[in-house]
Amino acid sequence: MTTTATLNQEAEQLKEQVIAWRRYLHQNPELSFHEEKTAQFVYDTLVSFGNLDVTRPTKTSVMARLIGSQPGRVLAMRADMDALPITEENTFAFVSTNPGVMHACGHDGHTAMLLGTAKILSGMKDRIKGEVRFLFQHAEELFPGGAEEMVQAGVMDGVDMVIGTHLWAPMEFGKVGICPGPMMAAPDTFYITITGKGGHAALPHQTVDSIAIAAQVVTNLQHIVSRNTDPLDNLVISVTQFIGGTTHNVIPGSVSICGTVRSFDQKLRDSVPALMERVVKGITEAHGATYEFKYEYGYRPVINDEEVTRLMESIVTETLGEEWIDHMKPNMGGEDFSAFQQKAPGCFFYVGAGNQQKGIVYPHHHPRFTVDEDALEVGVKIFVNAAHKIVMA
Repeated sequence: MTTTATLNQEAEQLKEQVIAWRRYLHQNPELSFHEEKTAQFVYDTLVSFGNLDVTRPTKTSVMARLIGSQPGRVLAMRADMDALPITEENTFAFVSTNPGVMHACGHDGHTAMLLGTAKILSGMKDRIKGEVRFLFQHAEELFPGGAEEMVQAGVMDGVDMVIGTHLWAPMEFGKVGICPGPMMAAPDTFYITITGKGGHAALPHQTVDSIAIAAQVVTNLQHIVSRNTDPLDNLVISVTQFIGGTTHNVIPGSVSICGTVRSFDQKLRDSVPALMERVVKGITEAHGATYEFKYEYGYRPVINDEEVTRLMESIVTETLGEEWIDHMKPNMGGEDFSAFQQKAPGCFFYVGAGNQQKGIVYPHHHPRFTVDEDALEVGVKIFVNAAHKIVMA
């Protein structure tokens, strides 16, 4: 008889193998839409388990289907596989061997955890009522994202429920973050070019100073958050690039600005571009400059289904204990897991992977980022017990 205790024991016995997979992937990172070797490794590993129908929905993604002996619900589980264009500064034995590319967000761990889950469940085909669908996704880090491509390729057809996780370094090992409803924001991008009239820095009256004008734009964009939207709404506007000028005594003719907008509410999200352009237009016209404004919508916000999230909370409690639950607040990060949630109710949750005592304190996307590998076993336990609860009960 399959129980939480027996499933947990299997995850514990597989721990070293899951860590080994994670370390191999960490050593061999590949950028978004270029995960050829990663996808082949995942494909070959899945095939070796047996009982899985393994396919390649897109060039660099993998799907495995574990179809049970009895009809029932279809549960999809997702892991992302891509790395980032970062030069690693860690010194452990399994650092990246691909110069300028690094798993600096935990996707190597996500892939390893789902491989471990697939290995355990593949040996339980006769006990599955329905189907478990394992989605190994490419290109989470780069818009338009791999999730949307996989959805278009049909990986969510017939799925009743979808779950996914993220190893989360800001959360200490020993906690699992659960958040019903809005969890992660829609990440949009804007580009602004302000064109004035360049000239000598000692003769500013003969110029239209693009830097001074752009500085006012940056400052006044924050008025949208503080004065043009409801204080109870969640909105972030961050300028992250300000490019202009070549030397100390020349006022440049133009300045480029780039940044991100984060929000949850679609109505608010749709209103932001016009509010931003109104600010840019007013300031540039007032000073005799011109502008170009471009706004790109990114991923949808991650909105966790209330019922599925309650179910996952109960699974975590039964699997690990009530003390593991962290009822976390939403955050303004972005995730294209939201594409899967458009096709089926789902829950995205965090597994704490930071550990101050071990020196695992660096944030995501940092050159010295890593995770507490003890968290990998936790992820596997949650996934296999979710399958037990949903398609084996």
